[in-house]
Amino acid sequence: MAKEESPSISKDMQRLQEKLSLLIESIQSNSKVVALMKSPVAQYLDSHPFLTLSLLVFIAMSAVPVGFFLLLVVLSFLAAFVGVILLEGLVISVGGLSLLCVLCGLGFISLVMSGTITVSYVVCSSLMNYWFSPR
Repeated sequence: MAKEESPSISKDMQRLQEKLSLLIESIQSNSKVVALMKSPVAQYLDSHPFLTLSLLVFIAMSAVPVGFFLLLVVLSFLAAFVGVILLEGLVISVGGLSLLCVLCGLGFISLVMSGTITVSYVVCSSLMNYWFSPR
């Protein structure tokens, strides 16, 4: 049974190797990759494989903390945005209620003052008419 599986595994490995070599060829023949590989930085990294591997490992390992940091930034921005909206809504509501109370108080005071002035006018005019009326 093990002898029957060996030829199929080796054929699968050959197919996988062919596909991988085609993929590598297509990447290396890409014009942007060719232009990148002609740059001085790429040539330096090509001549120093340990440094290249160290840089690749560093970038791969730093992706998770950087991703968490960016997630924290986005979440704190959203929380601040929602908080500002809620706080502004609260301030506008309290301000609106305060304005309503002040305006109602001013309306009541104006009614009382108008009544007082009207009553004073009527009383004063009656007294003036009574005192200075021709008899």
